[in-house]
Amino acid sequence: MDLLSLRYFQSVARHQHISRAAEELRVAQPSVSRTIIRLESELGTPLFDRTGRRIRLNEHGAAFLVRVERALAELEDARREVADAGRGGPGRVAVAAETLLQLARVLSAFRELRPGVRVHLFQAPVGSMRRHLRSGEVDFALASQPLAGPEVCSTELAREEVLLAVPPGHPLAGRERVTVAELADEDFVSTRTGHWQRALLEKLFAREGLTPRAVCEGDEAAATPELIGAGVGIGLMPAVARRALGEDGPVRWLRVDAPDCHRGLTLVWRRNAYLSPAARDFRRLAGERLMPHAS
Repeated sequence: MDLLSLRYFQSVARHQHISRAAEELRVAQPSVSRTIIRLESELGTPLFDRTGRRIRLNEHGAAFLVRVERALAELEDARREVADAGRGGPGRVAVAAETLLQLARVLSAFRELRPGVRVHLFQAPVGSMRRHLRSGEVDFALASQPLAGPEVCSTELAREEVLLAVPPGHPLAGRERVTVAELADEDFVSTRTGHWQRALLEKLFAREGLTPRAVCEGDEAAATPELIGAGVGIGLMPAVARRALGEDGPVRWLRVDAPDCHRGLTLVWRRNAYLSPAARDFRRLAGERLMPHAS
């Protein structure tokens, strides 16, 4: 079992596809297939279930992947730590976030402080962030949903109220507050399952024994106020959107009578991971500059 075999396995497990893994690794497909078969033979058990030309990670492969990603991440940490100490170069910082827009203030300050550092950004749902962290692809994840566990450390950077946005002519537009039960028959503009807005909407409704009626689902959260203003439906939006759009924007705002109708932004990193001086500076600036007006 060598490092090359483990990297091939990691890529195949990630893509669940031999050809795509070969493209990512820039090697011939037969080489990848032979490596996976040899690895399974060495381990004495299949790591993938095969149906025709399809390949899927099985339970043994999933367990093996956790260990492999941890081992490869440790080796990458070691390489970066030695490189930073030996060259004294600027290095890089990689961050995964559900919405990249919220990083703008931090990145502006970070580039001023560390102009030579390469910054890699990944837009990812919370379900993918743990894998990005575990594999060492990113130094940090910026999550709006819980991302806890013994293998990670985290710090909450901001907490803000989430409001209900409605079209100007909507019957609720003149109200200041509304209960979740009053929204049972409303059409909602929301993000897809997996994003924080949808998770919060479903949690609030489930507490009342209800299911929200989402008539517009997407990944482009920035389009939500315009769609609501056009009368497509109503939707949950963070207080920062109200400050950005102003009171003369395309929607009207109400508070939701629910004790936990809020969004928390948490910075997460892998426990015991190597963080370069640049990464530590990014973590400090994130605490200082991210959404300073959130409460």
